[in-house]
Amino acid sequence: MSDKRENSVDEKLETKEKDNRSLIPDNQAQDERYVHKVGVPPKQKLYKEIKSAVKETFFPDDPLRSFKDQTKKRKFILGIQAVFPILDWGRTYNLTKFRGDVISGLTIASLCIPQDIGYAKLANLSPEYGLYSSFVPPLIYALMGSSRDIAIGPVAVVSLLLGTLLQEEIDSAMNPKDYLRLAFTATFFAGITQATLGILRLGFLIDFLSHAAIVGFMGGAAITIALQQLKGFLGIKKFTKKTDIISVMQSVFGSMRHGWNWQTIVIATTFLGFLLFAKYMGKKNKRLFWVPAIAPLISVVLSTLLVFITRADKEGVAIVKHIEKGINPPSVKDLFLSGEYLLKGFKIGVVAGMVALTEAVAIGRTFASMKDYQIDGNKEMVAMGVMNVVGSMSSCYVATGSFSRSAVNYMAGCQTAVSNIVMSIVVLLTLAFLTPLFKYTPNAILSAIIISAVINLIDLYAVKLIWKIDKFDFVACMGAFFGVIFFSVEIGLLVAVCISFAKILLQVTRPRTAILGKIPRTTVYRNILQYPEATKVPGILIVRVDSAIYFSNSNYIKERILRWLVDEEEQTKKLYQNKIQFLIVEMSPVTDIDTSGIHALEELNGSLKKREIQLILANPGPVVMHKLHASEFVDLIGQDNIFLTVADAVSSCNPKIMNDV
Repeated sequence: MSDKRENSVDEKLETKEKDNRSLIPDNQAQDERYVHKVGVPPKQKLYKEIKSAVKETFFPDDPLRSFKDQTKKRKFILGIQAVFPILDWGRTYNLTKFRGDVISGLTIASLCIPQDIGYAKLANLSPEYGLYSSFVPPLIYALMGSSRDIAIGPVAVVSLLLGTLLQEEIDSAMNPKDYLRLAFTATFFAGITQATLGILRLGFLIDFLSHAAIVGFMGGAAITIALQQLKGFLGIKKFTKKTDIISVMQSVFGSMRHGWNWQTIVIATTFLGFLLFAKYMGKKNKRLFWVPAIAPLISVVLSTLLVFITRADKEGVAIVKHIEKGINPPSVKDLFLSGEYLLKGFKIGVVAGMVALTEAVAIGRTFASMKDYQIDGNKEMVAMGVMNVVGSMSSCYVATGSFSRSAVNYMAGCQTAVSNIVMSIVVLLTLAFLTPLFKYTPNAILSAIIISAVINLIDLYAVKLIWKIDKFDFVACMGAFFGVIFFSVEIGLLVAVCISFAKILLQVTRPRTAILGKIPRTTVYRNILQYPEATKVPGILIVRVDSAIYFSNSNYIKERILRWLVDEEEQTKKLYQNKIQFLIVEMSPVTDIDTSGIHALEELNGSLKKREIQLILANPGPVVMHKLHASEFVDLIGQDNIFLTVADAVSSCNPKIMNDV
């Protein structure tokens, strides 16, 4: 009889439990469930807190870890190797690596010589200055750089940017001497800027220019550069000095009747077709990577012979005429270190240096990931800075990593930075012995080479991908693009920076929030928009904040949570459901909180109390928990209302809801 009575009682309890489960989510009705308390981190001393913050901000890669537990002699050697990485990898250098570096060095030299002559013209400088910039800077980088694949020298975008900014200050035609001095001064300050960023570990600043903005800026710059080459491509003598597309088109079509030279057009069109075909062959068959690399030099040789034999220069075909013979002359005395041009040189140098640095670091990271090795961004900045400072004192203008040359360097099988040394030696020999041979080189071929080179900067696939992924990124991309082609390079750069910062501000000031529901047959709570099958818990509103809570967004987060609450209360009234009694804030994504954020939580708690709703926090992190305790906010809402997980919080709330029911 007693067994039957016990079975009858058990059946009643089981029936009652099932009834309760119809109101309570699965696995959450266990009154005796163990709930783990949220840990409070031990209080650190102020000095340790500051030290930890500084280390994480400026030294996240722990650059001094290799120095630990080493002798003084070993530390000295490691220090020298840190400044000059060539002393580290040079110990394992062998003949096999040297063979690869020689082949790749000769290959990129054949590409860089004609490009350098053309890029110097973009910067409104004489052709030899482009060659100078592919001699000294690569040697410095080979000693101090950490990338094995990057090829150093002048690049189209920086050359155009530098030429545009310098031309606004000094007319290169009216005052070529001061123009050249200002170019060296800007290069000096570009190097100082780059080295300073590296030494002070401020490399993260260049990451503020988003990938989308860079894609748009590069694409716009490529079109602007190509349009600028129409002067040499069509043989136009009088051409606008403005870079916007409207001014260029007016200049091109305004001189159509009497300004175009048909011989120049034939030469330019023919060799541009040859260069594009060579590029196509290289892409189609990876083994023929050397074809597009050597095509520019072949074009220069053939076009020079053609002009010399036919004397097309007498028919109006513009030629290079004269390239100064000899290696880089010193230019220390030419720097503007005082006077009115000092500040102007500084401003231009900072802008050019940052753009050059952004391009170089992006290229270095790309090829490092392809070969699965790491580069130190800050070391790269120091190396770039030193090479440009030294370059400014040896008649060079701003040099950086070239994507086209680096790609060829990679495809040619380079092993180390010795390929840059090989390239520099070839450029040295060219400067010492071969520059007179470029006398009859037509400007048209240089324009064709530059146009074929900058086409690669227009990345339509990336633009399409940006549109698919993030529409705001697409706006940034197009803003930078149109800013460059319709106004100027510096305006496009400014637009790119402004839109990038606007996106950061928007994400910081308007963080995402979400309502969470319970995934069936689990104790997991997720966004109900992402998981439509997730169910809300009766009487409980669960909100997740997907950002740190700072002064810039604290008021928005408070108001957004209250709007969620109002919407939820209206919905429960319509559906005759339980009144909201608990608001659970999931704080896993909240990495930090400041005094404004805590004040906003206090105000939120006050508003909830007036509605007779209890505020509950789930899984606050160690930093947040420490600050909540320090501000006594934990005492305000009660330690019992802070839980390790959302499931624990819901489990604790359910019995209270049941009692009210």
